[in-house]
Amino acid sequence: MTEAGDATDVTDVTDVTDVRVAPGAPVAPGAPVAPGTTLTIGDFARATGLSAKALRRYDELGLLRPARVDPYNGYRHYAAAQTERARLIAWLRRIGMPLGEIGRVCALYEGDAAGAEAAARAIRTYWASVEADTAARRDLADSLVARVKGNPTDMTTTTTTTTAMDRPAYALTGATALLDPGLVRATQQDAAHASERLLAVADGYGPEGGRAARAAIGALAAVTAPARAGGGLDALEDGMRAAAGALAGLDGSGTTLTAALLAGGRLALLHVGDSRAYLLRDGRTRQLTRDDTVVQELVDAGGLDPEEAAARPDRALLLKALDGGGAVPVPSLAVHEVRPGDRLLLCTDGLSALVPPADLARALAGAPTPGAAAEALRAHAHALGAPDNLSLTTAEVTPT
Repeated sequence: MTEAGDATDVTDVTDVTDVRVAPGAPVAPGAPVAPGTTLTIGDFARATGLSAKALRRYDELGLLRPARVDPYNGYRHYAAAQTERARLIAWLRRIGMPLGEIGRVCALYEGDAAGAEAAARAIRTYWASVEADTAARRDLADSLVARVKGNPTDMTTTTTTTTAMDRPAYALTGATALLDPGLVRATQQDAAHASERLLAVADGYGPEGGRAARAAIGALAAVTAPARAGGGLDALEDGMRAAAGALAGLDGSGTTLTAALLAGGRLALLHVGDSRAYLLRDGRTRQLTRDDTVVQELVDAGGLDPEEAAARPDRALLLKALDGGGAVPVPSLAVHEVRPGDRLLLCTDGLSALVPPADLARALAGAPTPGAAAEALRAHAHALGAPDNLSLTTAEVTPT
């Protein structure tokens, strides 16, 4: 039997808000729908971005049951309240999530606040596995290109499966944490941590800035590297929330926080503030973080050149930070591919705002060890006057 609206196959997902639809009136793609309205399968498809064919399939699987099925003609009718679930399903299908996993995410999302958080984590974990698999395929493609060109490589090193990528295949060798008060300030308000799995730096501010930075690093240092890259982001975010709790009551004081965690052969990165993370690969240095500052917003908007931004007196005015008297900020989270030989540098703005990027890259690449690179960077900062505290962590990625 053909249902009304079977020809509908809309690909765009649009917002659905409150408005009254006359009974029997067709719903145009993207048209808002009022609560309590019952829609035919065609109108529901147009309102949600799911095709009528997909809706019938999701009904069969129990993923999205219609609100009512006409007992005489079998036509499906959907309630306006089901649009949110339908739109979520459409978005999750767009990122390639399997239907079974989508059902679990939807069930979590429609629960309480804790369920919504669990749903977000499930999406994040799924996407990290996609990125890991994509990285493995990219390495295989590179190897195939080299082989076709007559430069065969060891194919066994590139046919890595997602499961293998999930194992902790790398460690941070020579991990070094360096703290220096600089040549002007009498107190140290920075903190840092370095281990074979975790690098982190924090730059405190306010009368209790040093205490705030140390508390944040202490909370994050307790993070355990999980087996999967997606779990690494969860672990870092949990650590940041624990850090925020440790700062509670420190009104007028707070800290930046930038951390990198090796998990599942990938680098999970969390960032709040204007401390920075860099990656050196094949002689080239790339900044992995974006400053959460007013000046960076102006640069991004095209109202300021990067060179002008570096000389602005308000360059350190933060948009985000872990603040002892404020709400927990939403951090920037990312997963990055790493390779043997990569070098990592995390540092506070006492270094990055002082040492030009080209000099920073040369020091990181030219030193024989990560520890030597850290000392070279400190010496460079001192040569430029070191007006601020500086902290940095360095390490090299090596196979385990």
